[in-house]
Amino acid sequence: MTGEPRPSRLRRPRATLAALTIAAASALAIAGGLAACSLVGGGTIDTAGKVPFDRPLAIPPIAVAKTDATGEKVVGLTAEAGTSSFLPGRRTTTWGFDGAYLGPTIVANRGDRLRVNVKNDLAEATTVHWHGMHLPAAMDGGPHQVVDPGETWSPHWRIDQPAATLWYHPHLHGETERHVMMGMAGMVILRDQQEAALNLPRTYGVDDIPVIVQDKRFDAQGQFTDSTRGFIGAIGDTLLVNGTVGPYLDVTTDVVRLRLLNASPARVYDFGFSDGRTFDMIASDGGLLAKPAPLRGIRLSPGERAEVLVRLTPGEKVSLRSTKPDLGLDGVTSGMNAGNDTLDVLQLRAGATLRPLGAMPTVLAPLERWSLGAASVTRTFDLSGHSINEQKMDMGRIDETVEVGTLEQWVVTNSMHAPHSFHVHDVQFQIANIGGSPPPPELAGWKDTVYLPPQTEFRLLMRFTDYTSRTVPYMYHCHLLTHEDAGMMGQFVVVKHGQKAGTPPADTTTPTGDGRGPRNQEIHHEH
Repeated sequence: MTGEPRPSRLRRPRATLAALTIAAASALAIAGGLAACSLVGGGTIDTAGKVPFDRPLAIPPIAVAKTDATGEKVVGLTAEAGTSSFLPGRRTTTWGFDGAYLGPTIVANRGDRLRVNVKNDLAEATTVHWHGMHLPAAMDGGPHQVVDPGETWSPHWRIDQPAATLWYHPHLHGETERHVMMGMAGMVILRDQQEAALNLPRTYGVDDIPVIVQDKRFDAQGQFTDSTRGFIGAIGDTLLVNGTVGPYLDVTTDVVRLRLLNASPARVYDFGFSDGRTFDMIASDGGLLAKPAPLRGIRLSPGERAEVLVRLTPGEKVSLRSTKPDLGLDGVTSGMNAGNDTLDVLQLRAGATLRPLGAMPTVLAPLERWSLGAASVTRTFDLSGHSINEQKMDMGRIDETVEVGTLEQWVVTNSMHAPHSFHVHDVQFQIANIGGSPPPPELAGWKDTVYLPPQTEFRLLMRFTDYTSRTVPYMYHCHLLTHEDAGMMGQFVVVKHGQKAGTPPADTTTPTGDGRGPRNQEIHHEH
């Protein structure tokens, strides 16, 4: 696909609390009759049984990695513009990495030293954040690591975390939603010896399948539009899976592993199957669960991931389907925020004969549960409107200072009657309890992103290790991207014991692209 001039900016109206209140009152007054109006959602969408499933599922290629003379694994990613064919007779302007839409899957092993040369061939600045990755703050790809047009940024770090499904996407302050909507995202698969010892499907693109789900809406010219919105942000009426509309997957094994990634900017899904069958969830954001969790549905908000195993019989067809997600909202507000939608996602077509993979494991990975009483620091985060603790994002302000190695309790509450979520950079946390109750099995593993139902308190336990910097921060924020862009984000630094936070630099990239920035002496590796 060929590059094109810079596309026009998507229109990005902001949903304020006042707008939400007015919209809710209006919706009540006309009994939910508002559909496809800005800020009041897109009405109820139901595509169950209506998707033709007439295109083979695209499988993103695995990124080419070369090992240099020092033993470092080097991957190149180029952000570029192009066009893609989603609708008959239309070409849609899109952005991607190493292509017109999405990006290659980066596969790496625990222990690898990884360097990614990120080149920006777009006509505007962007960033690339490694969502779910444990790495130094200067390599994180947040809003302080801007890659200008024509520049190359080369973050590098040693991978030291369990096997997991992660992803990468832009994190430019105030522009994240637009950049992700244009198509800039890709999957990261981490492997380790513990996961490799288990009898699990792991042949990429055959029985181990990336499933990157996004909702889109197209205008009359076939271009992406975000004109239909709820408080959550842009609401689409067409699903893309790995950039494919109406996809099917030919299955050749009796068990298939689906790596589900909600890469939508706003929509929450509840993934299950059209016949209501049970599947086994084996991993959440940060890696394997202690044991498989048999489920009929898994709710994923933007940025969340889940690995599931589904068993098929020869010759059958079954559809991955998102049913109405429980957002914890009243019916009207839920409908205004895509909570009443049922969407067919992907059809699985089992072959006439299926290669047996044998018995799947009943025990996965040990998980030592931390206790709230062991946490020596407690922090409180109240999410309301587009603020956290009544503050909006300030690039020059450090909001929290964490001492390395300390087990902390973060008490996170969505105090309004509308959706929010919470994502923390660098770390995988445990959910100790939700409203005073233990988390369900699907939320009992390692997490970095979680949906926050209204008026519900989450107690999260986390420990930041290895990397410190007084000046280069990590982020925490709502992962509904329009909320993040509107300022629903804060910054924290991880410091050595007894240190205080410094002043964050405006940009921690350098012309040489080493990713460490002007204060590289502030970055420490502590083991």
